[in-house]
Amino acid sequence: MRDPWIRKNRKQIEEIDCRGQVVLPGFVDSHTHPAFITTRLLDFEKRIAGATYEQIAEAGGGIQSSVDPVRKTSREELAERVLNALREMARQGTTTVEAKSGYGLTVESEIKSLQAIGQAARRWPGTVVPTLLGAHVVPKEYRDRSQAYAEIVCKEMIPRVAKRNLARFVDVFTERGAFSLPDTEKIFDCATRQGLGLRAHVCQLSETPLRSLLNFNVTSLDHLDQINDADISLLAKTDTVATLVPGANYFLGLEQFPPARRLIDSGVAVALATDYNPGSSPTTSMPFVLSLACTHMRMTPAEAISASTINGAWALRLQDRKGSIEPGKDADLGVFDVQDYREIPYWFASNRCALTVLNGVTNAPCICSNPDLRKK
Repeated sequence: MRDPWIRKNRKQIEEIDCRGQVVLPGFVDSHTHPAFITTRLLDFEKRIAGATYEQIAEAGGGIQSSVDPVRKTSREELAERVLNALREMARQGTTTVEAKSGYGLTVESEIKSLQAIGQAARRWPGTVVPTLLGAHVVPKEYRDRSQAYAEIVCKEMIPRVAKRNLARFVDVFTERGAFSLPDTEKIFDCATRQGLGLRAHVCQLSETPLRSLLNFNVTSLDHLDQINDADISLLAKTDTVATLVPGANYFLGLEQFPPARRLIDSGVAVALATDYNPGSSPTTSMPFVLSLACTHMRMTPAEAISASTINGAWALRLQDRKGSIEPGKDADLGVFDVQDYREIPYWFASNRCALTVLNGVTNAPCICSNPDLRKK
């Protein structure tokens, strides 16, 4: 009882008995796409039959097939979908979530998506970091005119989002079939001038030179399946985090997974995230991602836990508040019904989370789909 705050508030404190369990910092899921309405089951079946990610997109599936439902839906319905995803994440130990827009691809629909994310965040006790992904793909009405659409992102989307404080980051899908390196540099320059942080999907399907992007002091580069050794060396000299999303590789049926060992052994800070989205990674489970990281990327359980907590916090520039259990940081905890932390990735496709504490609010995952939340 030496702590003055504890003495003052001891009648309001709830004591949680964690004997025989493992307590970790709450997971920081630093790459998700929760602002969508419909599943992509047709894409799923086509992929089973042998179609590639790019073939599905060229046939009208992929990201484009998620756009019309988001454009047509109400902000309230979209917010409810985001909130349900956040609650499901919390039941598996996640307390901080980066949430992207990106399925509207018009100024009004992207703003609606970010407003829905904000609306859901206000009803969830955890922490949500909103990201504008207006440059997800080029919408069909701008087919073969990516530069014209990039102009809209720069001159209309980013200024309006920044003025209304709807996002903390701007993200770009830098890839063949999406946005070119010059498009990305232009969008990054605009976002920087508006005071927004920078992130990028890059090197997922093909190799992209990273030097020019790293000149922008990018917070996180995500996917990086196709990164070369020279760019790994460049990345190791920066504060940019490599956010790896093996759930996408698993769901797309790829043989190759992100090169975690090469990155870590070269001194790059690696984070792990679910990449929760309807097309390539429909999972909210950070424990499953940890299992993939250990079994398919040769990360140790300790490395995987660090990548999903403190390194995820660094990927969102929240390391002063999130990602570790220490005095002065937010009360974000995951309590797991296991004897050893290594069991969390060991029991794959299984939820061993007994309790989550989100900013001091407890959430018992097993209670029901609409968790009983009570203030600590």
